[in-house]
Amino acid sequence: MSETQKNMSKRKFGWVDKWVKMTGERARIDAKANNTYIVYEKNGELVKEFPNGDIEPLYNDGDR
Repeated sequence: MSETQKNMSKRKFGWVDKWVKMTGERARIDAKANNTYIVYEKNGELVKEFPNGDIEPLYNDGDR
């Protein structure tokens, strides 16, 4: 098996993985330019990531 085949995604449309990664990187760039944060799921929880790299939960206990 070639090295390329080992690294290929198991998805039918493998390009989706690359597209998702690029979209996340673009969101970080836009957040930094606009001095805001991005929201995404990490370890089953929604988190906010700020341009300075700080990550905090979107909801604190009791906020939902």
